[in-house]
Amino acid sequence: MTNQRKADISLFLVTIGWGISFLLTKNSLDFLETYNFLAIRFLLAFFISFGIFYKKFKNLNKKTVKYGIGLGVLLFLHYALQTVGLNYTTVSKSAFITGLNVIMVPVFSALIIKTIPERKVIFSTIIAFTGLGLLTLNGNIDGVNIGDVYTFLCALVFALYIILVGKYTVKVESISFATIQLGVVGILSLITSFMIETPIIPTEAAAWGNIVFLSVVCTSGAYIVQNVAQKYTSPSHTALIYTGEPVFAAFFGYIFLEELLSFRGTLGAFMILSGMLIVEVNFKKLFRSKKNKAS
Repeated sequence: MTNQRKADISLFLVTIGWGISFLLTKNSLDFLETYNFLAIRFLLAFFISFGIFYKKFKNLNKKTVKYGIGLGVLLFLHYALQTVGLNYTTVSKSAFITGLNVIMVPVFSALIIKTIPERKVIFSTIIAFTGLGLLTLNGNIDGVNIGDVYTFLCALVFALYIILVGKYTVKVESISFATIQLGVVGILSLITSFMIETPIIPTEAAAWGNIVFLSVVCTSGAYIVQNVAQKYTSPSHTALIYTGEPVFAAFFGYIFLEELLSFRGTLGAFMILSGMLIVEVNFKKLFRSKKNKAS
Protein backbone atom coordinates (compact mmCIF):
# COMPACT_ATOMS: atom_id res chain seq x y z
CA MET A 1 0.00 0.00 0.00
CA THR A 2 1.42 3.39 -1.00
CA ASN A 3 1.96 6.25 1.44
CA GLN A 4 -0.69 8.27 -0.38
CA ARG A 5 -3.25 5.47 0.00
CA LYS A 6 -2.44 5.21 3.73
CA ALA A 7 -2.78 8.99 4.06
CA ASP A 8 -6.15 9.01 2.27
CA ILE A 9 -7.46 6.17 4.46
CA SER A 10 -6.32 8.09 7.56
CA LEU A 11 -8.17 11.21 6.36
CA PHE A 12 -11.23 9.06 5.64
CA LEU A 13 -11.18 7.92 9.29
CA VAL A 14 -10.90 11.57 10.36
CA THR A 15 -14.01 12.29 8.27
CA ILE A 16 -15.92 9.54 10.11
CA GLY A 17 -14.88 11.08 13.44
CA TRP A 18 -16.00 14.53 12.31
CA GLY A 19 -19.29 13.00 11.18
CA ILE A 20 -20.12 11.93 14.73
CA SER A 21 -18.79 15.24 16.10
CA PHE A 22 -21.97 17.01 14.90
CA LEU A 23 -24.06 14.97 17.32
CA LEU A 24 -21.61 15.34 20.21
CA THR A 25 -21.18 19.08 19.62
CA LYS A 26 -24.94 19.59 19.56
CA ASN A 27 -25.21 17.77 22.90
CA SER A 28 -22.31 19.76 24.38
CA LEU A 29 -23.88 23.09 23.45
CA ASP A 30 -26.81 22.20 25.71
CA PHE A 31 -24.40 22.79 28.60
CA LEU A 32 -21.99 25.46 27.27
CA GLU A 33 -21.94 28.58 25.14
CA THR A 34 -20.18 28.26 21.78
CA TYR A 35 -16.73 29.75 22.41
CA ASN A 36 -16.68 28.46 25.96
CA PHE A 37 -17.13 24.98 24.50
CA LEU A 38 -14.48 25.53 21.79
CA ALA A 39 -11.99 26.84 24.36
CA ILE A 40 -12.34 23.76 26.57
CA ARG A 41 -12.33 21.37 23.61
CA PHE A 42 -9.21 22.78 21.95
CA LEU A 43 -7.22 23.54 25.11
CA LEU A 44 -7.86 20.02 26.38
CA ALA A 45 -6.82 18.65 22.97
CA PHE A 46 -3.65 20.79 23.12
CA PHE A 47 -2.63 19.53 26.58
CA ILE A 48 -3.37 15.92 25.63
CA SER A 49 -1.31 16.24 22.45
CA PHE A 50 1.53 17.99 24.23
CA GLY A 51 1.50 15.41 27.03
CA ILE A 52 1.78 12.52 24.59
CA PHE A 53 4.22 14.10 22.12
CA TYR A 54 6.22 16.46 24.36
CA LYS A 55 9.49 14.99 23.05
CA LYS A 56 8.63 16.45 19.63
CA PHE A 57 8.93 19.92 21.17
CA LYS A 58 12.55 19.51 22.33
CA ASN A 59 13.90 20.65 18.97
CA LEU A 60 11.15 23.15 18.23
CA ASN A 61 12.25 25.86 15.80
CA LYS A 62 10.96 29.33 14.91
CA LYS A 63 9.60 28.14 11.55
CA THR A 64 7.31 25.54 13.19
CA VAL A 65 6.07 28.09 15.74
CA LYS A 66 5.47 30.76 13.06
CA TYR A 67 3.59 28.46 10.72
CA GLY A 68 1.71 26.82 13.62
CA ILE A 69 0.45 30.15 14.93
CA GLY A 70 -0.55 31.32 11.45
CA LEU A 71 -2.47 28.13 10.67
CA GLY A 72 -4.01 28.18 14.17
CA VAL A 73 -5.43 31.65 13.50
CA LEU A 74 -6.90 30.41 10.20
CA LEU A 75 -8.44 27.39 11.93
CA PHE A 76 -9.98 29.65 14.60
CA LEU A 77 -11.40 31.94 11.92
CA HIS A 78 -12.95 28.91 10.23
CA TYR A 79 -14.80 27.91 13.42
CA ALA A 80 -15.70 31.50 14.31
CA LEU A 81 -17.14 32.37 10.89
CA GLN A 82 -19.07 29.11 10.68
CA THR A 83 -20.51 29.60 14.17
CA VAL A 84 -21.56 33.21 13.53
CA GLY A 85 -23.05 32.22 10.17
CA LEU A 86 -25.19 29.52 11.77
CA ASN A 87 -26.98 32.24 13.76
CA TYR A 88 -28.45 33.59 10.52
CA THR A 89 -28.69 30.66 8.10
CA THR A 90 -29.92 27.08 8.14
CA VAL A 91 -27.84 24.02 9.00
CA SER A 92 -28.38 22.57 5.51
CA LYS A 93 -27.21 25.75 3.76
CA SER A 94 -24.24 26.01 6.13
CA ALA A 95 -23.18 22.44 5.36
CA PHE A 96 -23.48 23.02 1.60
CA ILE A 97 -21.69 26.37 1.55
CA THR A 98 -18.90 25.07 3.79
CA GLY A 99 -18.55 22.16 1.39
CA LEU A 100 -17.72 24.63 -1.40
CA ASN A 101 -14.12 24.27 -0.24
CA VAL A 102 -13.98 21.06 -2.33
CA ILE A 103 -14.24 23.30 -5.41
CA MET A 104 -12.02 26.07 -4.03
CA VAL A 105 -9.08 23.83 -3.10
CA PRO A 106 -8.16 22.75 -6.67
CA VAL A 107 -8.37 26.40 -7.77
CA PHE A 108 -6.21 27.59 -4.85
CA SER A 109 -3.79 24.72 -5.49
CA ALA A 110 -3.26 25.97 -9.02
CA LEU A 111 -2.78 29.57 -7.85
CA ILE A 112 -0.77 29.10 -4.66
CA ILE A 113 1.28 25.94 -5.06
CA LYS A 114 1.15 25.74 -8.87
CA THR A 115 -0.33 22.24 -8.85
CA ILE A 116 -2.99 21.28 -11.40
CA PRO A 117 -5.18 18.39 -10.14
CA GLU A 118 -5.48 15.18 -12.17
CA ARG A 119 -8.48 14.93 -14.49
CA LYS A 120 -10.05 12.15 -12.44
CA VAL A 121 -9.72 14.35 -9.31
CA ILE A 122 -11.60 17.13 -11.09
CA PHE A 123 -14.23 14.65 -12.29
CA SER A 124 -14.59 13.16 -8.79
CA THR A 125 -14.87 16.65 -7.30
CA ILE A 126 -17.78 17.51 -9.62
CA ILE A 127 -19.58 14.26 -8.68
CA ALA A 128 -18.99 14.81 -4.95
CA PHE A 129 -20.03 18.47 -5.12
CA THR A 130 -23.28 17.56 -6.90
CA GLY A 131 -23.91 14.90 -4.27
CA LEU A 132 -23.23 17.44 -1.53
CA GLY A 133 -25.96 19.66 -2.94
CA LEU A 134 -28.45 16.78 -3.07
CA LEU A 135 -27.60 15.74 0.48
CA THR A 136 -27.64 19.13 2.18
CA LEU A 137 -30.02 21.41 0.26
CA ASN A 138 -33.79 21.20 0.35
CA GLY A 139 -36.37 22.74 -1.97
CA ASN A 140 -37.11 25.73 0.25
CA ILE A 141 -33.94 27.75 -0.21
CA ASP A 142 -34.33 31.44 0.57
CA GLY A 143 -32.20 34.22 -0.87
CA VAL A 144 -28.67 34.96 0.23
CA ASN A 145 -28.37 36.46 3.72
CA ILE A 146 -25.51 37.67 5.94
CA GLY A 147 -25.17 34.19 7.46
CA ASP A 148 -24.51 32.75 4.01
CA VAL A 149 -21.80 35.37 3.48
CA TYR A 150 -20.09 34.49 6.77
CA THR A 151 -20.29 30.79 5.90
CA PHE A 152 -18.86 31.40 2.42
CA LEU A 153 -15.92 33.20 4.05
CA CYS A 154 -15.59 30.19 6.37
CA ALA A 155 -15.31 27.91 3.30
CA LEU A 156 -12.65 30.18 1.79
CA VAL A 157 -10.65 30.09 5.02
CA PHE A 158 -10.85 26.31 5.35
CA ALA A 159 -9.84 25.80 1.71
CA LEU A 160 -6.84 28.06 2.35
CA TYR A 161 -6.12 26.13 5.56
CA ILE A 162 -6.02 22.79 3.69
CA ILE A 163 -3.71 24.24 1.03
CA LEU A 164 -1.29 25.77 3.54
CA VAL A 165 -1.18 22.65 5.71
CA GLY A 166 -0.11 20.74 2.61
CA LYS A 167 2.48 23.40 1.77
CA TYR A 168 4.07 23.80 5.21
CA THR A 169 3.76 20.39 6.87
CA VAL A 170 6.53 19.06 4.60
CA LYS A 171 8.85 21.80 5.90
CA VAL A 172 8.36 21.27 9.65
CA GLU A 173 7.77 18.55 12.26
CA SER A 174 4.10 17.79 11.66
CA ILE A 175 2.94 16.76 15.15
CA SER A 176 4.28 19.82 17.00
CA PHE A 177 3.03 21.94 14.07
CA ALA A 178 -0.52 20.58 14.56
CA THR A 179 -0.37 20.79 18.36
CA ILE A 180 0.55 24.49 18.27
CA GLN A 181 -2.49 25.12 16.05
CA LEU A 182 -4.77 23.50 18.64
CA GLY A 183 -3.34 25.71 21.37
CA VAL A 184 -3.88 28.85 19.29
CA VAL A 185 -7.54 27.96 18.61
CA GLY A 186 -8.06 27.22 22.31
CA ILE A 187 -6.53 30.52 23.47
CA LEU A 188 -8.39 32.64 20.90
CA SER A 189 -11.66 30.86 21.75
CA LEU A 190 -11.06 31.52 25.46
CA ILE A 191 -10.39 35.22 24.83
CA THR A 192 -13.53 35.46 22.67
CA SER A 193 -15.57 33.65 25.32
CA PHE A 194 -14.50 36.13 28.01
CA MET A 195 -15.33 39.03 25.67
CA ILE A 196 -18.87 38.01 24.63
CA GLU A 197 -19.93 35.14 26.91
CA THR A 198 -19.89 34.12 30.56
CA PRO A 199 -17.47 31.15 30.55
CA ILE A 200 -17.95 28.31 33.03
CA ILE A 201 -16.44 24.91 33.78
CA PRO A 202 -19.15 22.26 33.23
CA THR A 203 -19.99 19.90 36.09
CA GLU A 204 -22.23 17.43 34.24
CA ALA A 205 -20.73 14.01 33.46
CA ALA A 206 -22.54 13.94 30.09
CA ALA A 207 -20.91 17.21 29.04
CA TRP A 208 -17.43 15.97 29.95
CA GLY A 209 -18.03 12.66 28.18
CA ASN A 210 -18.81 14.52 24.95
CA ILE A 211 -15.94 16.99 25.36
CA VAL A 212 -13.31 14.35 26.14
CA PHE A 213 -14.26 12.28 23.08
CA LEU A 214 -14.29 15.38 20.87
CA SER A 215 -10.94 16.55 22.26
CA VAL A 216 -9.16 13.20 21.95
CA VAL A 217 -10.62 11.76 18.73
CA CYS A 218 -12.11 14.64 16.74
CA THR A 219 -9.58 17.34 17.59
CA SER A 220 -6.20 16.09 18.83
CA GLY A 221 -6.26 12.88 16.80
CA ALA A 222 -7.95 14.41 13.74
CA TYR A 223 -5.74 17.45 13.25
CA ILE A 224 -2.52 15.60 14.00
CA VAL A 225 -3.53 12.92 11.48
CA GLN A 226 -4.39 15.60 8.89
CA ASN A 227 -1.10 17.43 9.31
CA VAL A 228 0.90 14.21 9.05
CA ALA A 229 -1.21 12.72 6.23
CA GLN A 230 -0.92 15.80 4.04
CA LYS A 231 2.79 15.11 3.69
CA TYR A 232 1.78 12.23 1.41
CA THR A 233 -1.44 13.30 -0.30
CA SER A 234 -2.62 16.35 -2.21
CA PRO A 235 -4.85 19.16 -0.90
CA SER A 236 -7.43 18.24 -3.58
CA HIS A 237 -7.58 14.65 -2.30
CA THR A 238 -7.99 15.97 1.25
CA ALA A 239 -10.86 18.32 0.35
CA LEU A 240 -12.60 15.59 -1.66
CA ILE A 241 -12.39 13.09 1.22
CA TYR A 242 -13.75 15.72 3.62
CA THR A 243 -16.97 15.97 1.57
CA GLY A 244 -17.88 12.70 3.30
CA GLU A 245 -18.37 14.56 6.58
CA PRO A 246 -22.12 15.28 6.08
CA VAL A 247 -22.59 11.68 4.87
CA PHE A 248 -21.36 10.28 8.16
CA ALA A 249 -23.19 13.00 10.09
CA ALA A 250 -26.40 11.77 8.43
CA PHE A 251 -25.47 8.14 9.17
CA PHE A 252 -24.91 8.78 12.86
CA GLY A 253 -28.05 10.92 12.95
CA TYR A 254 -29.96 7.88 11.68
CA ILE A 255 -28.30 5.52 14.19
CA PHE A 256 -28.70 7.67 17.30
CA LEU A 257 -31.55 10.07 16.49
CA GLU A 258 -33.53 7.96 13.98
CA GLU A 259 -33.28 10.77 11.40
CA LEU A 260 -34.10 9.34 7.95
CA LEU A 261 -32.55 10.55 4.71
CA SER A 262 -34.84 11.25 1.76
CA PHE A 263 -34.26 9.51 -1.56
CA ARG A 264 -32.45 12.61 -2.83
CA GLY A 265 -30.27 12.71 0.29
CA THR A 266 -29.41 9.03 -0.11
CA LEU A 267 -28.51 9.60 -3.77
CA GLY A 268 -26.34 12.54 -2.74
CA ALA A 269 -24.52 10.46 -0.13
CA PHE A 270 -23.93 7.73 -2.73
CA MET A 271 -22.49 10.28 -5.19
CA ILE A 272 -20.12 11.69 -2.56
CA LEU A 273 -18.82 8.24 -1.64
CA SER A 274 -18.54 7.37 -5.35
CA GLY A 275 -16.46 10.48 -5.96
CA MET A 276 -14.16 9.53 -3.10
CA LEU A 277 -13.83 5.97 -4.43
CA ILE A 278 -13.14 7.00 -8.04
CA VAL A 279 -10.18 9.15 -7.04
CA GLU A 280 -8.63 6.26 -5.09
CA VAL A 281 -8.87 3.62 -7.84
CA ASN A 282 -5.97 3.36 -10.28
CA PHE A 283 -8.03 2.49 -13.37
CA LYS A 284 -5.01 2.17 -15.69
CA LYS A 285 -3.44 -0.42 -13.40
CA LEU A 286 -6.78 -2.19 -12.93
CA PHE A 287 -7.47 -2.46 -16.68
CA ARG A 288 -3.87 -3.49 -17.38
CA SER A 289 -4.16 -6.24 -14.79
CA LYS A 290 -7.43 -7.54 -16.32
CA LYS A 291 -5.93 -7.42 -19.82
CA ASN A 292 -2.91 -9.43 -18.70
CA LYS A 293 -5.15 -12.07 -17.09
CA ALA A 294 -7.26 -12.31 -20.23
CA SER A 295 -4.21 -12.87 -22.42
